[in-house]
Amino acid sequence: MKNIIITLILLLLSNGMYPQETPSWAKETKEQKEKRMEWWTHDRFGMFIHWGIYSLPARHEWIQLYERITPADYRKYFDHFDPDLYNPKEWAKKAKKAGMKYVVITTKHHDGFCLWDTKYTDYKVTNTPYGKDLIAPLVEAIRAEGLRVGFYYSLIDWHHPHFPFDHSHPPTPRDSEERKKENTKRDAKKYQQYMKDQLRELLTNFGRIDELFMDFSYPGENGKGHKEWDSEGLLKIVRELQPHILVDNRMDLNHTDWGWDFVTPEQFMPQEWPTVQGERVPWETCQTFSGAWGYHRDEYSWKSIHQLVVMLIETVSKGGNLLLNVGPTARGVFDERADERLDGIGNWMKYHSRSVYGCTQAPEDFKAPQNCLVTYNPSKKRIYIHVLEWPFKSLHLPGYKGKFKYAQLLNDASEIKFRTQTEEGSHTTETSRENDLILSLPVERPNVEVPVIELFLE
Repeated sequence: MKNIIITLILLLLSNGMYPQETPSWAKETKEQKEKRMEWWTHDRFGMFIHWGIYSLPARHEWIQLYERITPADYRKYFDHFDPDLYNPKEWAKKAKKAGMKYVVITTKHHDGFCLWDTKYTDYKVTNTPYGKDLIAPLVEAIRAEGLRVGFYYSLIDWHHPHFPFDHSHPPTPRDSEERKKENTKRDAKKYQQYMKDQLRELLTNFGRIDELFMDFSYPGENGKGHKEWDSEGLLKIVRELQPHILVDNRMDLNHTDWGWDFVTPEQFMPQEWPTVQGERVPWETCQTFSGAWGYHRDEYSWKSIHQLVVMLIETVSKGGNLLLNVGPTARGVFDERADERLDGIGNWMKYHSRSVYGCTQAPEDFKAPQNCLVTYNPSKKRIYIHVLEWPFKSLHLPGYKGKFKYAQLLNDASEIKFRTQTEEGSHTTETSRENDLILSLPVERPNVEVPVIELFLE
């Protein structure tokens, strides 16, 4: 009976259905983890950059899969990649001006093309017409602007000869039996070692890296999860080389409490602060300006500046971070539509970053007024009311009576008077409910994307 129980436990562990004991190299207290993540939960706003040879067809970063392009036909993009206008200093300055505090760059995306001079493959930027490493100068430029550096690394690799075929592989045989036959020629262990070697390069050759975005797992039949990647082995290398680094949750280690630092809802806004087993967890939503991550010339569903500012506010109001993506062109510049939106966000952040940095979800007793979003800075003891629709003269604050001592518009620090009125008056007297307050607002809406009222708490 004892042997049967041990066998069952081992089986559950292998399937990710039973909590694994924390490895010695991954052990830390809750307080240590919070300290490690402190900069990230303060800064709240980062830039994602998806860039590679898929910027040449300019039809989506997954074009090789979506259009079933063979490796031979996809090679033309490698042979013509020459971003002659690439200026990483400009990129870093644009991120900083927009109010972003960290930048995450795709070192390798699913097509397997590498943006640095790796010694483990010839499928890299230094063998293109451009001929130079793209990552090193960008890392230097990001740090020069006082921003933190993050790397994206794809677990998927459609180019590598030992990446096993599956249903999400561009040149894969459509017949499952044929796929199995072809996969007998591929050694998954060799691909695992390739990833480990490249991660060692990325986390050794470029100095301190603050965030690692590993992307992505799709476990199950004909898919790939933590066993196929050897995710624990990958993470061990990461933690040993850069123990301070923050790692996302896409290596299929969600059955552990040590295999990830934050969750990553993509292209949607959670209804509330995400939880795991009933406990709120750190989270970062990655979003695009349009519908694609890489440069897409003919994509027209671009979000407005107002939508993007509100997205940032809503993310912070639910305790999260926003990683907003730019897809540079094949010549190495940002799309003018991206520049316009970055400038717009930056104009708003210039006057309202206090309502983002160091902020989080407000305590339960500070309900959002009608048509508003609320953020809270616990260290400064301030509430920030983001007014999405400017009301006529008055804004009612539900249950705020006696909770703050001063109010002002954040964009110009002009005083906002407040009052309570619970007694019946004439037909020109506005009344409020008990424990509510009324802010007396200017009739004319402040000329900013989203006006913010700053409350100094008692």
